[in-house]
Amino acid sequence: MIEYRDVQAAQARIAPHIVRTPLLRVPALDEALGCQVYLKHEGFQTIGAFKLRGALNKALSLSEEELGRGLVCASSGNHAQGVAYAAQAAGVSATIVMPTTTPLVKVNNTKDYGAKVVLHGETFDDAAELAAKLSEEEGLTYVHPFNDPAIATGQGTISYEIFQDLPDVDVILVPIGGGGLATGVSTLAKLLNPNVTVIGVEPSGAASMKASLDAGHVVTLDRVETIADGVAVKTPGDQIFPYIQKNIDDIITIPDDELVDAFLDMMEKHKMIVENSGLLTIAALNHIDCKGKCVVPILSGGNMDVITMSSLVQHGLIRRGRVFTFSVLLPDQPGELVKVAKIVSEQQGNIIKLEHNQFVSINRQAEVELQVTLEAFGHNHKAAIVKAMEDAGYKVQLVSTTGVQL
Repeated sequence: MIEYRDVQAAQARIAPHIVRTPLLRVPALDEALGCQVYLKHEGFQTIGAFKLRGALNKALSLSEEELGRGLVCASSGNHAQGVAYAAQAAGVSATIVMPTTTPLVKVNNTKDYGAKVVLHGETFDDAAELAAKLSEEEGLTYVHPFNDPAIATGQGTISYEIFQDLPDVDVILVPIGGGGLATGVSTLAKLLNPNVTVIGVEPSGAASMKASLDAGHVVTLDRVETIADGVAVKTPGDQIFPYIQKNIDDIITIPDDELVDAFLDMMEKHKMIVENSGLLTIAALNHIDCKGKCVVPILSGGNMDVITMSSLVQHGLIRRGRVFTFSVLLPDQPGELVKVAKIVSEQQGNIIKLEHNQFVSINRQAEVELQVTLEAFGHNHKAAIVKAMEDAGYKVQLVSTTGVQL
């Protein structure tokens, strides 16, 4: 059983190595939601994510014999860096098995903490299989990313800090993947205040914990599909599942498109970079009635590569009608392009890109296709530009360039 003294001991054990992340006030969210929002942003953590807490607590509570054998784990991201850092802090070796699809920045970050990185397979399951084999064959101590009470206890130090800084917290929102973070946070929260509400948040495309709670036992999903890769878990942890059953009051599921909106809001309005898994709790604020309450969404991390950020920005702008593409058919003669540009300019649109296709028609002298990508102020402005084009006699076709519904 995880008890208060366990988390208190974990806090003392890992304190020299972690950042005591602050509770950040966001007045704009307060005003929009009618409550007091305090963000617990683990993106400010030493490795940029909460995973360091559990990895450190596990490593630093091992026996000398277990540590001396070296550590091994499978991960494609934050847990890898957490275990690598923990091994370095404990003065032992670490072998991290990562899928070959892992972004280079995460591989290099893990190596920077002194770990040996082995790239194997295309999925986490492939990497986990090799990590378990190395543990058995070479005697390395396996550090599971979530299915371990010692890992969960380390993550519970987040609740320890929340209650020290905000004793009157009413609601805690916590992301759920395998369940380690949610176990630690909810267990300590209920020990400190049984009346506090702890709500787990999962992506709709990987809601394995909700499915398990509904079934009354751990289940395995056939597949997971979500941009929140850090919580894309098919099977939750069986060792920690009873804690979830006891201490999580509810689970909210969030579709990926809401995570895209949340990313854009956090970056543009609040100047924060939050990884997709951490955005779950921000999106969940729109699904709860929190008026007059003190709410703490836990933002699990901020590790995101620039290519992913660029994609999210593009998708977010398209979803909000701030970037769109349309095509029109034009006679292939001088001055036609100028006419289109003039209409867009008069409507205060900003053209980003033009594509001219002469092969859309058999008779290219008769008509060619012009694709126009431009910036707008939102859906109303987008509609006004399209209407102006249609009023000028053009047949406008909206074009999807990213799969985002127009």
